[in-house]
Amino acid sequence: MIEIAGGVSAMRVETAVLFAFDDTCLPFRRNLRMHLIHGKSRIHGEPGAEKTPIVLANGPPGAHDEEAQYYGTTIRIGDELRMWYMGRIHGNTVAVNYVGESGRLCYAVSRDGVHWEKPALGLVDYNGSKANNLVDFPQDEDISAGPVIYDPEDPDPSRRFKINYEAGCYGNRMCVAYSPDGLRWTPSPRNPVGPRLEQSGLIRWNGCYYVNGQGGGHPGRFRQMLTYASYDFEHWSEASVLSLQRSPLLEGPSLDDRTRTGEEVHLGAALHERGNVILGIYGQWHGEPAGDRRYVTMDLGLLISHDAMHFREPIPGFRFIPAREELDSTIGYGPALMQGQGMANMGDLSLYWYALWRHDGQVRLATWERDRFGYVTPDDPREEARLISCPVCADNGETRVFLNVSGLGEYATVRVELLDLEFRPLAGYSGADAALVRESGLRVPVQWGSRNALPVTGQPLRLAVTLGPVGPGCPRPEDIRIHALYVN
Repeated sequence: MIEIAGGVSAMRVETAVLFAFDDTCLPFRRNLRMHLIHGKSRIHGEPGAEKTPIVLANGPPGAHDEEAQYYGTTIRIGDELRMWYMGRIHGNTVAVNYVGESGRLCYAVSRDGVHWEKPALGLVDYNGSKANNLVDFPQDEDISAGPVIYDPEDPDPSRRFKINYEAGCYGNRMCVAYSPDGLRWTPSPRNPVGPRLEQSGLIRWNGCYYVNGQGGGHPGRFRQMLTYASYDFEHWSEASVLSLQRSPLLEGPSLDDRTRTGEEVHLGAALHERGNVILGIYGQWHGEPAGDRRYVTMDLGLLISHDAMHFREPIPGFRFIPAREELDSTIGYGPALMQGQGMANMGDLSLYWYALWRHDGQVRLATWERDRFGYVTPDDPREEARLISCPVCADNGETRVFLNVSGLGEYATVRVELLDLEFRPLAGYSGADAALVRESGLRVPVQWGSRNALPVTGQPLRLAVTLGPVGPGCPRPEDIRIHALYVN
């Protein structure tokens, strides 16, 4: 017999998040309709519903970041948010100590994700002063794009922060650098360590590093998302995974005139790890019939993955963050957005930072109620709707289940039962002993009578959630929205 590690492998995590739009973790469904919720609204509780706020503005004329192009990362460490972004000179003008037309790595901090400070780091001289937020990075390495990760498990303290970046001085080939604090960086002496790549997302997943972006290596003249892997951050796979493509065109010599005219993947996907699942935000390149880049539009779409290599859209083509009506956007060009790596839960909100493509720049904020990126709801309220999870195995008697659910109350309830691996009801946790949830909330505990934790059986269990049908205990099942389940 041969053991082969194919498909999605089992994972051990502190918290498992089962999003309603994740048909790998919640694969079995009946009479359920899925929706996604776009984040183009506002900072909740503030006016201006259709005006997404700018939270990090361009610097003043002549500053090193007079064009603040995100192409970077936001990481939450403790109670502080840290952002790395690209500062560029307007019109690609050469400035003192700066060469090339790309950017320099800048730094900002925030406590709430809305109000950001550009601290005077005192590390780099710019036009005769070190009172700026430029990080200490070799000045001859102009950076076009570079996601950052915080890797506290690295035994070498000087490598706790890592960046995988596109360097103009190496022909835009893949390079890496390390830092003990995210402010003072040392490039690898092995640079360049990989092929030409416009990076978008970087993650450490199951002991392996993955970086994705837009580049060559696979047939086709259109933009597609590619992923490279490494176990030491220095030696990267010499071939890439085709992680996502959107163009239906089979390119050939007779189709050279179709460049930039169709649906493509711009730069790959920014990644956000949620224990057992990865959320990705990617650029939806909408080509213009004549192939004129000035009129290309780009929204941002949602992806999910369970292996950091293969990604899919819960609803193909859904505009997770639409590009319409952005503040300070250039008139006469198609509206186009650019993703950045960084999503965080702050209180009752989920926050995501992004920017405009082209030279408008400036970092903006999209918000959702915490983890409410989508939901399932009964399609026909007269029929029972049911959701059954993938196998889950609790290794102690303290593992609990919580629901992120809305629409419950006097007229709508849900039942939560436990099944064994073979879908048989578990005694004491199903039928008349099923948990009945009547309260809406972002994290509502599930309890089976006096039991508030999963039983330790030594065998996998499945969660089964039932919505409706219309009846005395649930006259309005159509109000119910299941957003996520948490097991921890």
